[in-house]
Amino acid sequence: MATIYDVARRAEVSPATVSRVANGHANVDPTLAERVRDAMRELDYRPNAVARNLRRSRTTLWAVIISDIGNPFFTSVVRGVEDVAQPAGYSVVLCNSDEDLGKEGQYVDAALAEQMAGVIISPAGKANHVNRLVDARVPVVVIDRQQSGAHVDTVLVDNEQGANLATTHLIESGYQRIACVTGPAGVFTANRRLRGYRQALEEHGRPYEEELVRHGDFREEGGYRAMAALMSLRPRPDALFATNNLMTVGAVECLVDSRVAVPRQMGVVGFDGVPWAHLVRPSLTTVAQPTYELGREAAALLTQRIAEPERPPTTITLETKLQVRDSSLPMRQV
Repeated sequence: MATIYDVARRAEVSPATVSRVANGHANVDPTLAERVRDAMRELDYRPNAVARNLRRSRTTLWAVIISDIGNPFFTSVVRGVEDVAQPAGYSVVLCNSDEDLGKEGQYVDAALAEQMAGVIISPAGKANHVNRLVDARVPVVVIDRQQSGAHVDTVLVDNEQGANLATTHLIESGYQRIACVTGPAGVFTANRRLRGYRQALEEHGRPYEEELVRHGDFREEGGYRAMAALMSLRPRPDALFATNNLMTVGAVECLVDSRVAVPRQMGVVGFDGVPWAHLVRPSLTTVAQPTYELGREAAALLTQRIAEPERPPTTITLETKLQVRDSSLPMRQV
């Protein structure tokens, strides 16, 4: 393998100049820098990442700790992170916590042990693990869920606004008994979406009925079970707002198995983009989140935090958009 000294001889510069070019320093004459880069390419030179990281005391890795790698929501978020990280010189390590505080803690341990340059995290619970990163002066950005008790950069989606849009749409489409399947009690996103649902009912003079609300687990099985429980009510709901994509899939599967026609017998609105929402029949009305933008904003905040460790924390809240399709057609059109 070529060494820094081989490159220096080929480019006719000092090893220190090669080092500055390899590490991206701007204070190198452009002509010399180009000669060094040409020599690197000719010799197929690769900088020694281990030695470089020892000098820097941090790696060029970011940990992205998410709650469910199987959820398309996070697939798009991670793509947004990576598209900012790569040009900035960072690589992304993906960690799946499965909403498990123990697994989340192990990944935080790994981020600290490996001296990672930064962490983007969708936290599974309280602020303990995030604060461990903050206390160790590891740059961190929280996404998707606001972390009470942690003074950190945060990127959120306006969950209340999205839930209000979905519920208002069902009300204005003529549905009377609108049920809600939300996530686990105490989870930030679940609480905010339930709040938006209640808010829309109140704004339209509708009562909030506890029996029409079920808490799922943000997964297909939870959506199926919640929908089955709602189907046993008398009178039965005539519409459903499901507060994430996977629970929407489970709820619709339950309706298909029960031979309930959508939207003739049950209007449906989901939350999160579902890649095939426009392909199923009837096509699925959803509240679309700007997931890719959420990832890009989080990565941009992390690069800023790395460059300016002492700047005050920033919170960014992104808006949602209702994508109306056939599953929530107005009652008079069904």
